[in-house]
Amino acid sequence: MTGQFVILKHNHPHLHWDLLLEDIESARSWRLLRKPCLGEPIAAEPLPAHRLLYLDYEGPVSNDRGAVERFAHGQYELVHSDNTILTLRLCKNHFATSVCLRTLSDGRVFVVFDASE
Repeated sequence: MTGQFVILKHNHPHLHWDLLLEDIESARSWRLLRKPCLGEPIAAEPLPAHRLLYLDYEGPVSNDRGAVERFAHGQYELVHSDNTILTLRLCKNHFATSVCLRTLSDGRVFVVFDASE
């Protein structure tokens, strides 16, 4: 599977970053609890699917839910997916070359971005 991805800086209800992955009719989404960085696990919370328009959108969010601004965006290719790990190759972006989302046995989710070739 391939598609678009975006990381949005979102200032509501508190400052956080949203990772969105294009998935046919909507975008799979996670809230990152701190600024994305390379090589360090970042706690994440699964979110309901977002509308695809957010893959290309920057600006105010309806119903006074703050504003979003792109942190990174590009294309992704699925490398591996099972019940606990989702690994993607990230292309055509300035931030990272891959991302791994890991769900622990207690349900917590961590995201790790990497820039190695």
